[in-house]
Parts: sequence; structure tokens; C-alpha cells
Amino acid sequence: MKILIILPNWLGDAVMATPAIEALCIAYPDAQLTMVGSYVSIEALKHHPKCTRSYVDNTKKRGNRFLNTYRFAKELGAHDMAITFRNQLHSSLLLFFSGTPLRAGRSSWHSAVFLTHPIKPSHPSHLVEQYRDIAQSMCAQPLIVGRLKLHIPAHPYERPTLGINPGATYGSAKRWYPEKFAEVARSLSDRYEIVLFGGPGEVAMAKDIECRLEGISVKNMAGKTSVQELCAMIGGLDLFITNDSGPMHVAAAYQVPTVAIFGPTRHLETSQWQNEKSVIVRHDMECAPCMKRECPLGHHECMKSITANEVIEAVKRLV
Repeated sequence: MKILIILPNWLGDAVMATPAIEALCIAYPDAQLTMVGSYVSIEALKHHPKCTRSYVDNTKKRGNRFLNTYRFAKELGAHDMAITFRNQLHSSLLLFFSGTPLRAGRSSWHSAVFLTHPIKPSHPSHLVEQYRDIAQSMCAQPLIVGRLKLHIPAHPYERPTLGINPGATYGSAKRWYPEKFAEVARSLSDRYEIVLFGGPGEVAMAKDIECRLEGISVKNMAGKTSVQELCAMIGGLDLFITNDSGPMHVAAAYQVPTVAIFGPTRHLETSQWQNEKSVIVRHDMECAPCMKRECPLGHHECMKSITANEVIEAVKRLV
């Protein structure tokens, strides 16, 4: 059974698609997966034992994207079935041009034209369940989704280790403040080694925290890890404190005890999935969830009002 899967672009969304992918592989034990996605999503998910081919989608980089999509589809070739977890015209076109007879994706005007199974997931529901609903259209038996799963071995640490992730690629509205992360890290530094994480655009933020922790041993890995290394290092942690972000979902895949700080996003839709050792710190606000990259009102109270002591108390409840 050859299955073509178009992954979500964002790391966290791609990780939240893994329960649907795992359920499909249980339903089709002979599955051979072809995965297409962003560089980040492919680097995280290409290690699946049933993934026989993986491609980074570069169709929009240069030239005519419609022509690039057609050529890429012909390179991929026909599969027995195809699923896109993106709600995007060119993803629907890619499945259509591939010649695959059964094609599923989220319901929209373009999926109604180019896909055989345009699906409207149940709502409100967690994003994991929405992805399950799309995959379910390709299978007669009920798909039971389990935990998030990554097939990258966790990094072994010599001592109990706390990971701090102050960034969030989506935008500044999702980010708590460096001085507050530093205050929390300092309060826990007698029990844990401290590792700072972050992407290339979050190096300055991590450096700010490191400077505020002068006199404390800190390993600053911001901007220094590959996607695979990031997943492995998060997977081996004893405790993780993070904003709502891709690394938060990576931690859930490894069942790492996590305190997640939420502000402008829908926590019921994108919280850690089936991580029993997860605590959310958030404040109910009239203006939240606004789902904006930057605070549209300019005050950012959904994150600014969360204190370091609240996060420290959440850690105590967790561990």
C-alpha cells in the first residue's frame, strides 16, 4: 500500500499529525509512506520506519509554481492513496497531478475540485483529532489515535536536566519574557542542569537569558542544533518549560514533563496531546485567543500578566 502524505509546514503541526500517520500504518501494515513537506517537518518525520521516500517541497522557490507543482507531482508518481494535512491549493493540485486515485484533505473550494475526499473535521476539537478525521476517510476501520510519536532516539543526559524554550516561530505574541524565564531557571538551578533552546531567529533571546543567569552553568544551544538534534535533546530532558511552540509538541512525543505557557492561542486545540505530565499556565482574557502573531492591542497582557512564581508553582505541582 503506497501512501503519499503532505505534511503540515510547521514543526508542531507536523508532530501533531503523527498519531494519524501511526494509525494509518496500523490499518495498513504493508504501508510504504512517501512524505512531502517543509524542510523542518521532513527532518523531524523522515525517520519513520515505513517512510521509504521523503521530499522537501520546493515548488514555490523559483519559476512558475503551478508548473513546478505539476513536474513535482509527476516525479512523485501515482500512489494507492494520498492525504494532505495542509489546507492549501498547491497541495491539492499536487495530489491531483500525481494521478493518485484516492485523495483526501481538509474541505475547501480547491479540495472540492481536486480531491476525492474533501473532509470537514469535527469542530471544536484538538488538531490531532482533526488530522485523524482527514486520515479516517481513507480507511474503513476506525482509526484510534494514540500519543504523538517521533522515531529519533532521545539524547541521554548525565544529570537531571531542565530545558528552557523561550521562542515561538509563529510570532512575538506567543512569547513569554526572557527575564521571567531567567527567574524560573535560577530558582530551579540547584536541582537541574539548564539547557536553552531556540532557532536561528531566537539566538539573541536565549543569550539574554544566559546573561541573566551569570554564575550558573548554562548550555546555550539556540541556533546550534539541527532539527534531529533538537528533537533528540528535548526528548532526553527531565523537565521542559516552553511557550506554545513546535518544541512543546516534540516534548509531548517523548512524554517529557512540561510546563507550557499559553497566551493568544487556542489551548484546547493545540495543547500537548496525551502527555499526562503536562501543565498549562494561562490567563483568561477577553481579547484571547486572538490568534495574532503580534498583540493587536499593544499591551500583550495575556503573556505579560503571567508571573514567574506561577510557573514555578506549576513546576512544583508537576514534579
